[in-house]
Amino acid sequence: MVAIMTGMHTEAPPARRPVRQLLAASVGNAVEWYDWYAYTFLATYIADQVFPESADNSLVPLLSTFAVFAVGFFMRPVGGLLMGAIADRRGRRAALTVTILLMGGSSLLVGLTPTYAAAGVLAPVVLVVARLLQGLSVGGEFAASTTFLVESAGPGRRGLFSSFQYVSTTAGQLVASGVATVLVNTLSEERMNGWGWRVPFVLGAVLSLVGFWIRQGAQETRSEEQRKGTRPGLFEALRRHPRESLLICGITAGGTIAYYTWTSYLPTYAELNTGLAKSDALLAGTISLAFFALLQPLGGMLSDRFGRRPLLLFFGVGFALLSVPLLHSLRDSFAVLLLVQCAGMILLTGFTSISAAVNAEIFPPRVRAAGIGFPYSLTVALFGGTAPYVGTLFKDLGHSGLFPWYVAVLCLLSSLVYLRLPETAHKELER
Repeated sequence: MVAIMTGMHTEAPPARRPVRQLLAASVGNAVEWYDWYAYTFLATYIADQVFPESADNSLVPLLSTFAVFAVGFFMRPVGGLLMGAIADRRGRRAALTVTILLMGGSSLLVGLTPTYAAAGVLAPVVLVVARLLQGLSVGGEFAASTTFLVESAGPGRRGLFSSFQYVSTTAGQLVASGVATVLVNTLSEERMNGWGWRVPFVLGAVLSLVGFWIRQGAQETRSEEQRKGTRPGLFEALRRHPRESLLICGITAGGTIAYYTWTSYLPTYAELNTGLAKSDALLAGTISLAFFALLQPLGGMLSDRFGRRPLLLFFGVGFALLSVPLLHSLRDSFAVLLLVQCAGMILLTGFTSISAAVNAEIFPPRVRAAGIGFPYSLTVALFGGTAPYVGTLFKDLGHSGLFPWYVAVLCLLSSLVYLRLPETAHKELER
């Protein structure tokens, strides 16, 4: 690992090979997020096998599964801080290499998790450890890949390059959702509960090795001045740039709750609240994710031309006004779920297509990766990672109608931040 980290200092500027830079970031990022989201799409099967049943409440295993999902998110700020520091001190590619290896190992561990019937309490313990490692990896991935992508962009193309973060993230989700859909529709319930749910995680470990190999061809984006200068301290970004750190939190709060609700939790939400068949919910999620991926470059290009703030306001105000009617309109209907998901994806693009660029344009290059990584991942952990748990908890308490209001209020608060956000689209990125 040390050799990997220290072998980054003599490479050519990345702007000479932008397509290769995009490929290296995108493929590795897709593999990372495939592993992460496979857990979400197969949550109900994991709940049945890894957690004990409750005689009083059938939702307890599912709540436990989503609680572990949230635990993984709370390792993301640690990953954002540590891997961001590696990216700022040793290079962006070094951090990206470490994160992909961590993700592969943790994905394999999920796939090999014993059942509660076979190992008792050891089963959820193994699952928690795997999710903690995944959280560490994903938090670092966002910090490093955000910086890497935006620094690889040419003049006037930062929004476009930024959009590929969620193109690749969505591609990973799409593959995870697609694999889950194929398994659910081809295997019996007994086989899915027995071994079928493990297949995507073992596959994820193999794909992580592919991502590792591809990233070896990426070029470092830190400037020569950064490489020769003194290395930043672990908490330098927080200590010297507290305002920027808080700004990242405000920008992200609404975006992350909307993102995880619409791209991850909505199929489960529809199952719990409308009785829609599990296979129909997964299929609707897969189709809407493909639509979402196609929208991202368009949003990035629009922001390069018209600015970041108009798109952010389109997202924030749109979700503040429409989250409640959209989620309340869900019925036991595949077509209705698909329409609701696609409508949300259009609004969500205003945030996702440019969040990498917005974040990178806030911090100076010396602490850019760590400065983005910690506050962003902390906000995601607080609001995005807990979204499935909060939604399921509202249902368990008999107040499922409150969850859409929760989403709307957070998006409204972020919209107030967007109103005061300085426009950075047409300013030169400090390197």
